[in-house]
Amino acid sequence: MTTNLPPRAAGTDGQRLLAKQAAAILAETIAAAGLQSGERERHRRQLGHAIELAQAVLDTANPRVGDEESLAGALLTLVKAYAARAEDALHGVNQLSQGSQRAPTRTDCDDGWKRVEGIAQVAEASAKKAAQYARQLDSKGAWKAAGLAKEAAREARRLVNERNNAYTFHASPNFSFGEGWYTAAAATIDDVLIQLERGEPQTEQAEQFLRDAGLSHRLVPHRSRPRANKQLPEIIASAFRKAPEDVQRKLRTAFLGDAPIPQTIVDWSDSKLANAPKNGKVLVWLRYAAYQSERNTSYPELLQLSQRVLDLGLVPILIGDGLRDGDAPPPGTVDMTLFWKLPIFQGIDMRRAQLQLFEHLREAHGLVGQLGVTTAGMDGPALMGLPTMYLTQAPNVRLGRWVGAVPGYQEVVRDGTHLERISQTCKQWAASALSR
Repeated sequence: MTTNLPPRAAGTDGQRLLAKQAAAILAETIAAAGLQSGERERHRRQLGHAIELAQAVLDTANPRVGDEESLAGALLTLVKAYAARAEDALHGVNQLSQGSQRAPTRTDCDDGWKRVEGIAQVAEASAKKAAQYARQLDSKGAWKAAGLAKEAAREARRLVNERNNAYTFHASPNFSFGEGWYTAAAATIDDVLIQLERGEPQTEQAEQFLRDAGLSHRLVPHRSRPRANKQLPEIIASAFRKAPEDVQRKLRTAFLGDAPIPQTIVDWSDSKLANAPKNGKVLVWLRYAAYQSERNTSYPELLQLSQRVLDLGLVPILIGDGLRDGDAPPPGTVDMTLFWKLPIFQGIDMRRAQLQLFEHLREAHGLVGQLGVTTAGMDGPALMGLPTMYLTQAPNVRLGRWVGAVPGYQEVVRDGTHLERISQTCKQWAASALSR
């Protein structure tokens, strides 16, 4: 079907031709509307062409010379075409609103929602047009189409009004525990809203941590379609780039509070390190998860990392998930894996208790850094000021934003020379341990 407007023939025959062409284009367009999302742009062009043809009938028809039928046909086409445009806009609002919430940065998210607002306005303007032409035609079919347009516009506006600006603090043990660190961190240093998962095994503990961190005013009721948490690392990085010392001070105050570290944590960690050398310590993280299992720790690499740490006079502390398949802790290491499953780290204050462990290791046992495969468990100590090296097969788009922003935070891509770079950084950590 051509998209060029045909010459406007004079009289009834010309108007009838235009009206029929407009109706035919509209029928063809509506029939194909839901087939392929990639054809939506063509669908929109065809709707515009049908509207243009039908409007031409209205502009030139003369009911006194027998154009009543053409006028009625053109009006019905306009009502249905604007209704189809409203429904197409609703589809766009629904799709783009979901994509905007999942955008990688807050700026991308906000820009996406500006486009959502514009599309919602298209739905509303189309519904008004459909109602305008339905009043002129005043037929059952026209009012039905106008009603559909009105409902589409109303639903599009509802989606805009129900935009959820909060980020979710996940409280399920099956979800990344470490992601909570940067959810809380972003709310501490920026105007970020948080919603808690309700009815999960760790909901009460998560809420306690947020309230202890002074974030009660950031908590909002849980709603569907929250912002994507992948936006949070950039928010944190941006704050660190502006004032790293101030940000780190705020986070330490919020996350640790001012109460002494519980004696139970002190006694447990001291007993684990009772027979270890007094040298500086390094956390070596282990990860074994079903999600993205290719990121999991390999035992040969664990041996390599532990030996690099030992060679520089530092003591590797194995932390995180437990060893697998009967693997033994590498010689010279201290095994603190699965510490987080112990009762003293599973109470109502579980999140603060875990950070207090790292803080005690730093204060009393010379903890100078941490390394391991990319795992969100490292994020809490990193934000608290512990120098960090995380290993990855390729640059990490999200956490790579922290490199050069969060003090002491390094990304180590496995490229054949990475072990030497690890040794160089561990050498610096060893020097800092000696200077204490």
